[in-house]
Amino acid sequence: MTLVSRRRMMGLIAIGGLAAPVAARAQSAPQRNISSFTMQRWQDHFDTLGLGAIVADTGSRALHFWSGDGQTYRTYPTSVPISEELTKRGYTEIVRKKEGPSWTPTASMMERFPEYRPMGPGPGNPLGTHAMYLSWPAYLIHGTHDTRKIGRLSSDGCIGLYNEKIEELFGMCPVGTQVRII
Repeated sequence: MTLVSRRRMMGLIAIGGLAAPVAARAQSAPQRNISSFTMQRWQDHFDTLGLGAIVADTGSRALHFWSGDGQTYRTYPTSVPISEELTKRGYTEIVRKKEGPSWTPTASMMERFPEYRPMGPGPGNPLGTHAMYLSWPAYLIHGTHDTRKIGRLSSDGCIGLYNEKIEELFGMCPVGTQVRII
């Protein structure tokens, strides 16, 4: 029996040159909120970096950020729209930023959930701690207090990040940062 077939038969995999049981690896891997990040290059989406660039990939549920000087690249797990009907794709930009945003439900939300009411900043606010408003009405990149949403189809059109991640991104993105949602 060859070494390769013996490893297969014993259920072993190579990790850093050492063999480890497949079952041990599978138990340590998270089973929920997994994003299958797909590497992006800003050059595939924009002619220049400008003030900065964001690609929100709804397929892999990841947001990619490049600073205007090209020195900083970050990838963040996101929540994405719950349906194709609520997913807007294309080019836009950040037109306004707000720390401690207020939330107002959209007309379509009010149709589905008549009990929804506008909400000021705070722990129950669906926009979390920071929001970056896009040139499209009612579409934002924002935080969330409900961390279960990240990595899932869970928004009404917006791109959501963990509060600590939106705070970091908020600090790096000037108004005018170009955005593409794919």
